[in-house]
Amino acid sequence: MTRRVLLAGLLAATIGAPAQAAFPEREIRFICGFPAGGTCDLLSRLLAEHVGPILGQRVIVENRTGASGMIAADHVAKAAPDGHTVVLAIMAMHAVQPVMPGVRMPFDVDRDLTPIANVANVYNILVASPQAPFRTVSELVAYAKANPGRVTYASAGNGTSQHLSGELFKQLAGVDMLHVPYRGGAPAIVDIVAGRTDIMFGNMPEFLGQIRGGGLRPVAFGAPRASPLFPGLPLIKETVPGFEIRNWFGVAGPGNMPPAIVARWNEALRQVAAQKSFQDRMAESGMEIVVGSPEEFRATIAADRARWAEVIQKAGIRAD
Repeated sequence: MTRRVLLAGLLAATIGAPAQAAFPEREIRFICGFPAGGTCDLLSRLLAEHVGPILGQRVIVENRTGASGMIAADHVAKAAPDGHTVVLAIMAMHAVQPVMPGVRMPFDVDRDLTPIANVANVYNILVASPQAPFRTVSELVAYAKANPGRVTYASAGNGTSQHLSGELFKQLAGVDMLHVPYRGGAPAIVDIVAGRTDIMFGNMPEFLGQIRGGGLRPVAFGAPRASPLFPGLPLIKETVPGFEIRNWFGVAGPGNMPPAIVARWNEALRQVAAQKSFQDRMAESGMEIVVGSPEEFRATIAADRARWAEVIQKAGIRAD
């Protein structure tokens, strides 16, 4: 074969092969599955604000709400895997819904979404109505044991992280409490402030305004260590051993994302995590930064899926 023939063959192969588009080459859509005002929306906008300059493209947050985040995740699962559409990944979607009896997911979360990086841990805080007849975890446990089924705990819906946290507390403390599900966290908080329900377990950022305004009473923190925002607040595990709850948030893309694009996103998120402005905003909201590799994110998903499957099975929980 002559050199001219060889070069002609290589040129033809190059022309015939599909070229992988550069990333990023246009604005990026960051999909959030929950409405404005909650932890998901806050974190989505913080990430979009900080990652855009690093990637060199505008990052637009789109709130596609409904079905506990499933509408947003399904939208991303069906998007082109070119890195220009990602979703704020939540623990419930990756670790709870796949093992929740009765849940019908319109996509396979392991096949159709690509974990890119975990970004934040938000630890559980137990809050109570100012009218509740207890101020500490030990008083709550004693009251619940003396009055089975009388203590009410609110959640944003059946099978949500607030619900599962309450069920885990019941199992570890050996108490009987009544679950009161709402259609979202906001109406649940309204009823606790009004004294219509007693307590709620949930993400600290969602309670901060009411705690600081006196509408909610912080009882204890569900983390392995004290909260920088409330350093004097006791830990739940000091009274109920084993109770540590952290809800996590990360970034995921469509299934089959090219490894090079996953790596580019992961590196950009690591750079975001190193920025002081991002660190300060996260600390103010009570969120802990944790950005690791895609493999570490997958390991977190697997471990939490096993943990919550056990809680769900013991409590006999089914989706509505």
